[in-house]
Amino acid sequence: MNSLIKLELTRALRNRKFLFFSVIYPSVIFLLVANQSGNVQGTGLSVAKYVMVSMASFGALTAVLMGNSERIAKERESGWVRQLRLTTLPGRGYVLAKTASAAVVSLPSIVVVFLVAAAVKDVRLDAWQWLALTGAIWAGSLVFAALGVAIGYIASGDAVRPITMITYFGLSILGGLWFPSTSFPQWLQDIAKWLPTHAYAALGQAIEQSQAPHTKDVAILVVFFLLFAGGAAWLYRKDTLKA
Repeated sequence: MNSLIKLELTRALRNRKFLFFSVIYPSVIFLLVANQSGNVQGTGLSVAKYVMVSMASFGALTAVLMGNSERIAKERESGWVRQLRLTTLPGRGYVLAKTASAAVVSLPSIVVVFLVAAAVKDVRLDAWQWLALTGAIWAGSLVFAALGVAIGYIASGDAVRPITMITYFGLSILGGLWFPSTSFPQWLQDIAKWLPTHAYAALGQAIEQSQAPHTKDVAILVVFFLLFAGGAAWLYRKDTLKA
């Protein structure tokens, strides 16, 4: 499994287009949006701090979801996954390797947004908050890495891209990564509170306010991770039986 993780990391880091959209793009959006002054309604956070967490989460989401789903679909078409089945690598090992390698690639997405926020927008936090933010957002990205694996097995070929994009934009927008969910109609806010992306961003927002993450948000992420990882492993085994 370690060899597969190393291979996945090497392939991802050589993909310049992937690195641009997962590392540079979120920082550009941050600079464009964080120019506004004042606080975000209902959070007590400045616009710069709120958007910093949102874009760091968005960048990590991009790295793990977009990278995993399309790459796996292509590997299935090329026969690479069929070759892996001839090895001793179990289904859970494949899912864990894909999830872990994607999560490692998400780390630069988080760190670059933080560096830009601190250097350009003068965002200041205590040392423990920077470390806690990095750890929380990085760990939370595992949820979406597992989702990316599952999507890669739900569809193949040209069908995987639209499914990934709908999921990607839907979770990002409704989860409050692009716009504060407090600006949504009440019925939409009620739905957003149960989405993994909303809970994901809430982890960082709590840390910025020197608070412990809410138990509900942690529980939502854990439940979704188990669902996505379990679904990915089941789809892998199902695909194996087909072959």
